[in-house]
Amino acid sequence: MTQLLPPDPAGLARAVALLRAGELVAFPTETVYGLGGDATNDRAVAAIFDAKGRPRFNPLIAHVADPDQAGRLAVFDDRARALAAAFWPGPLTLVLPLRADAGLSPLVTADLPTVAVRMPAHPVARALLAAFGGPLAAPSANPSGRVSPTRADHVMAGLAGRIAAVVEGGPCAVGVESTILALDGPPRLLRPGGLPVEALETVLRAPVATAADPARPQAPGQLASHYAPGAAVRLGVTAPAAGEVWLGFGPCPGAALNLSPAGDPVQAAANLFHMLRQADALAGPGGTIAVAPVPETGLGRAINDRLRRAAAPRP
Repeated sequence: MTQLLPPDPAGLARAVALLRAGELVAFPTETVYGLGGDATNDRAVAAIFDAKGRPRFNPLIAHVADPDQAGRLAVFDDRARALAAAFWPGPLTLVLPLRADAGLSPLVTADLPTVAVRMPAHPVARALLAAFGGPLAAPSANPSGRVSPTRADHVMAGLAGRIAAVVEGGPCAVGVESTILALDGPPRLLRPGGLPVEALETVLRAPVATAADPARPQAPGQLASHYAPGAAVRLGVTAPAAGEVWLGFGPCPGAALNLSPAGDPVQAAANLFHMLRQADALAGPGGTIAVAPVPETGLGRAINDRLRRAAAPRP
């Protein structure tokens, strides 16, 4: 039976005890809920893949409590240090060269010479990581390929009975996963997310290329079909067909749900996964979710990335 733990000292102590015993515990971050396991424990990391039904060639993000802990896992150059100083804690994951003595399970990195590292900002995540005292491998706490969880009840709906516990932390403020930037060479955006790429380019004083191969993922969230509800998803819809559930953005009279009536991409990102779940329930088996256009700027890039993957042909 999956325990629902409060985010108080007793709840966090119980979560830490479970993690140290090799169990899996979901916890809130500012982006989405993560499914945490001891990143140095092969069996715990393998259990993450099993609980999610996740392909084992798909690497995981190592979540850390502070930059010193990150520096024990990865090699930081001046660019990485500048970005960490500017955006950590926060919704940025850096893919960096893996230290030979990092001590991570090879399942975390999918045997790649790089590691994805993040320092989350959510106070519950930070308290849990500090109390645990080591890195936690933590993909999104949902069955692989399905809609990501932004509330504890989303986690329970997908993983109850398959993991030890969920730490309750309220709705996630950002609502889409972290931005992933590779710095094992020229900077490359592997996944748009909760931090706009323009902010990265300002700190780097250089453009960021986009490069991702769904067949050979270097970081989470790169599979062609991902974040998918049960219903079919149709994008760029300004006039839905009869029977479709219309998910709006901006002024969309008659939309069943609206990511942001004011056309605010920050609000839309925070609402995205919860409203996809609501739309899926409204559409029902064999139904279709029609999604209004979202501008491809700022956080709109992350929203559209998730929507395109949700709409992609299912494997």
